[in-house]
Amino acid sequence: MRPLPRPITSTITTTTTTTTTISVLLRSSGSSTENALCRQCTRLLLPAGGIGIGIGIGIGRRQQQHIRPFSKSSLSPATATAASSPSHRFGASYFSANTLLARLNAGGGGGNGNGNGSQEGQPTGMQVDSTESSPNPTLTAAEDAANLLPHRRRQAARRAAAAQQQQQQTQGQELPPDASSILANVAAQQPAHSWRRKMSALLSLSKPRLTVLVVLTAMAPYALYPVPGFLSSSALVGEAPSLSPLTLLFLTTGTTLCSAAANALNMLYEPSTDALMSRTRARPLVRKLISTRSAILFAVGCGVVGTGLLYFGVNPTVSFLGAANIVLYAGVYTPLKAVSAVNTWVGAVVGAIPPLMGWAAAAGETATAGSWRELLLASDGSSIGGWLLAGLLFAWQFPHFMALSWGVREEYKAAGLRMLAWVNPARNARVALRYSLVFIPLCVGLCAAGVTEWTFAVTSLPVNVWLVREAIRFWRYEGRKGSARGLFWASVWHLPVVMVLALLQKKGMWQRVYRSVMGAGEEDDEEDDGEWEDDDEEEGTAAVAVPASTRG
Repeated sequence: MRPLPRPITSTITTTTTTTTTISVLLRSSGSSTENALCRQCTRLLLPAGGIGIGIGIGIGRRQQQHIRPFSKSSLSPATATAASSPSHRFGASYFSANTLLARLNAGGGGGNGNGNGSQEGQPTGMQVDSTESSPNPTLTAAEDAANLLPHRRRQAARRAAAAQQQQQQTQGQELPPDASSILANVAAQQPAHSWRRKMSALLSLSKPRLTVLVVLTAMAPYALYPVPGFLSSSALVGEAPSLSPLTLLFLTTGTTLCSAAANALNMLYEPSTDALMSRTRARPLVRKLISTRSAILFAVGCGVVGTGLLYFGVNPTVSFLGAANIVLYAGVYTPLKAVSAVNTWVGAVVGAIPPLMGWAAAAGETATAGSWRELLLASDGSSIGGWLLAGLLFAWQFPHFMALSWGVREEYKAAGLRMLAWVNPARNARVALRYSLVFIPLCVGLCAAGVTEWTFAVTSLPVNVWLVREAIRFWRYEGRKGSARGLFWASVWHLPVVMVLALLQKKGMWQRVYRSVMGAGEEDDEEDDGEWEDDDEEEGTAAVAVPASTRG
C-alpha cells in the first residue's frame, strides 16, 4: 500500500496543518475551483477516505460523514476556534460560490476587509483574481434576484412594494401649479418698475383661475334662466322678455372685479402663511414683487368698481351679493382657517353665491318690482332653479377641496391652518363622499323645476357616478394609493361637464330652435299677435262699458 502524501498526513494531525495543506493542494492543482470551495470540490481534491468538510472544514469528523454544507452545526468547538484564528482562517474568496458572501465582498463588508486579491492566511504566491471574486456586472436584475436566498427575496419584494406605495402616494400629492405663482414668476423676470412687471403682479393678486371659475358659475345660471328669448337684443328695446347681452356684460365684468378684490384681500391677510407652503410661497406679496400699498389700492378699487357695475348695470340685489361675497371670503373665511375646520363650509357658501348672482340677474329682466324677494324667493317657485344651482356649487366644493388639501395636509399643519385633511383625515374622506352623493338628486331636481329637460338626469348620471366612485375610493383608502389624485381630477372635470350638459338641455330650447329653423315661429308669432289683439279689444270694450253704465 502506497503511503499517504505528507500533506494529507498533516491534515489528520492538527487543524492548523489541515488548513495550510488544503490551501497548498488547491494552489498546486491549478484548477479553476480555487475560488469556489465546496464539499464536492474538496472530495475531488482529497484522496478516497478523506475528511468531510463543512463551511469551517470540520476536522476530526469521521470519513464519509454527511455534513450539511454551510451549516453552523458542522463546526466543533475546536474547529470554530481554529477557523476564527486570524492567521489560519479562510479568506472570503474561498466562499465566492455563495452569492451572499460575494455581495458582501462587493460592498466591502466581507472577508477580512482586504480590497486586493490577497487574503489573510493564504500563502504569498496565492493571488485571487478580483474579477472572479466580484459579482458579475452583466447579471440582469432578474438573475440577481434569483440568486438571493428565499428570505432575502421576500425582503426585497417587501421593499419594492413599499417603494411603489410611496411613489403612488407621492403621485397623489402632485397638484397642478398655482396660476398666481406662475404669473409671479413671469413678473419676476421683467425689469424692475416696468409696466409688464406691475400688470403681471396685479393679475397674480386676482388668482386668475379661481376668478374665471367664479365668473363661469355666474354665467351658466344666467343662461339657464327660463325665458323665451336667449341672449336676444330685443330686451334692449323692451319688445319681449329676454336675456340681455348688455346685462350679461355688466354681470361678468362686475363679478370678475369682485372676485379679484376678494382674492387680493386674501393674499394681503396671510403672506406669512403663504410663505410656509410650497404652492403659495411664490406669490407676489411673499416675494415682494409688489408693495402692500399697491395691493390694497388694487383690492379696494376692484371692489368699489365691481359692486358699482353690478348695482347700476344689473340690479341692487346682485350688487349686494357681490359685496357679501367679498366680506365672507376675505373677512370670515380667511381668518377662520387658523381657528376651526368649519372654514371649509364657509368657503363653500362663498362658492355658492355666484350662481345666485347669475340667476338674480336673469330674473331681474322680467321682474316687475325688482325686490330681492321677487328675485330670490319668488312666490310662484320660479327661484327654485337658482337655489338648486347654488346647492350644486356648494356641494362641489367638498370633494374638490378635500382631495386637494390631502396632498398638502402636512404643509397646512405646519402653517397652522386647521383643515380636516390633517385634523381628522377619516372625517375628511367621509365629508367628500357625503357631498358627492347629492349631485344625482340635485340634477333630478333641476329637471323637476323646469330648468332642464328630463334627459339631463340621464346624461349627467355617468359623470356623477364617476365622481361617486372616486369619492368611495378616497374614503376607503383615506387619500392613499392615488385615491386623492383620482378624486381631485374627477371633480375638476365634473363641474364643467355638468354645466355644459345643463346648457345643452335647457328646458324648451331645442323646440324653439326647431320652430325657428322649420319656419313654425312665424305662425306662432301671428297667433300670439292675434291673442294680444283680442285682449286689447276686450280691454277697450270694458273701458267703454263702464262709463255707459254710470250714465244710465
